[in-house]
Amino acid sequence: MAKEWKWTVFYFSLILLFGFLIRYINLTKLPIFVDEAIYVRWSQVMATEPTLRFLPLSDGKQPLYMWLLMFLIKYFNDPLFIARLISVFTGIGTAAGVFTLSYLFFKNKLVSLVSLLLYVLSPFTVFFDRMALVDSMLSMFAIWTAVFGYLASKYKRLDLAMMTGFMLGFASLTKSPALFIALLLPSFWIVNGIKGIYNLAATYLIAFGMYNILRLGPNFDMLSSRTADYVRPVSHIWQSFFDPLMPHLKDVLVWFNSFGPLTIIPIVILAIYLGFKKYNKEILLLLVWFLVPVFIQAELALAFTARYIYFTVPYLLILSGLVVLTNVKLLKYLGYLLISLFIYQSLVFNYYLLTNPEKTNLSRGERSGYLEEWTAGQGIKEIADYLKNQSSITNNQQVVVGTEGYFGTLPDGLQIYVNSHPNIVVIGVGVIISETPQSLSEAVSAGNKTYLVVNKSRFRADYEELGYKLIARYPKGLRLTDSDQYAKFGPQEELLFFELTK
Repeated sequence: MAKEWKWTVFYFSLILLFGFLIRYINLTKLPIFVDEAIYVRWSQVMATEPTLRFLPLSDGKQPLYMWLLMFLIKYFNDPLFIARLISVFTGIGTAAGVFTLSYLFFKNKLVSLVSLLLYVLSPFTVFFDRMALVDSMLSMFAIWTAVFGYLASKYKRLDLAMMTGFMLGFASLTKSPALFIALLLPSFWIVNGIKGIYNLAATYLIAFGMYNILRLGPNFDMLSSRTADYVRPVSHIWQSFFDPLMPHLKDVLVWFNSFGPLTIIPIVILAIYLGFKKYNKEILLLLVWFLVPVFIQAELALAFTARYIYFTVPYLLILSGLVVLTNVKLLKYLGYLLISLFIYQSLVFNYYLLTNPEKTNLSRGERSGYLEEWTAGQGIKEIADYLKNQSSITNNQQVVVGTEGYFGTLPDGLQIYVNSHPNIVVIGVGVIISETPQSLSEAVSAGNKTYLVVNKSRFRADYEELGYKLIARYPKGLRLTDSDQYAKFGPQEELLFFELTK
């Protein structure tokens, strides 16, 4: 048996190592994103104040990712790096789950290795496995819930059902879409028959028990009340079924055009054709795990972005591995041609992601959020370094920094870098800045070094008239659209860094 698996283990390890490297290299090249800034800042606060260990509940978010980060963050100089490194490792955990579930379904080492290769290379997975977001962790717990759920369904063993419960419990402590995973677990009856229902009850009982740990937090009710901010009521289904379902499904195609890459669609079609006769139940199962969450979210989600469906992508890539399962020469050549094209497109995307993110083939909405607008944090780390240097020059005299906004990219993105310098005080002073905020005027009067950080589109004044000194400006990604925002604020947003002199 060991001899039989020798080369499989070698190629498995090689692919995983390559997958790790393309997720790890230049990990902080992409500017910090708004949600990353919030999660990292929460972790810092939670690490220093034990009474706030459930802080994410105040915004209706589950805290597992932040719980892990708060134990690690103090050991690293760059908080964004360690926060993203967690996602790198959870992405590799998902990759191992992809190989495992593929082999359980198809019992074919080549198919499983191809699925693994497609996973580690796909820009969809590489991009989000390099972000300090909870989605990579959710994807890992989802795939391992599926692995143990399949085994528990097949062998009717309580210990496997309990392991499924633990994986599902961790997923439920990570992000709310874990509900989809819970609802999909009975689908394994398609393959293994309707037996072991009592074991499934044990799975749900364990997961529900783990989820209810969150009741120890003071804002547990926010998990449900904040749902209304993201999800339409069920009544929307019979009131307006196709709106926004159809536009959102078009968005999915757009994401696969950029993140997929698009070659994945003909690969999936060919894989279904080649494998349906022998693996019709397994193919149906994988399609269910991909399509059900995508369709429900497309129908009911108020906000719909690529990362919301990221945890469903592994099942599509597992299915894609069947593209090599044929002895017909023409189809075999076609399959390998499509795989080669997929690899080429993925490597091009990943190369730019690691070296020059602005050249990546991001969809319009994703590019706007991650590179072009206030949600992107170009210049924040450089400003933090400048402030820390000023703090040391002034013999730790108080340095006051006002920022646009109260929550998000600013001030949280700045606070995470100056967290260890208590003499640097970061305060939010409003979204639109048209005059000197009173708190900053008072800081100047008190003799403190005083600064302002604001996006150009939200600064509505003449800085020279206000007595500001422009220290630096940090351009964001060039807007590649002629939208109203382009017409109003110009082709490029900038982060402005001022020193207040009066």
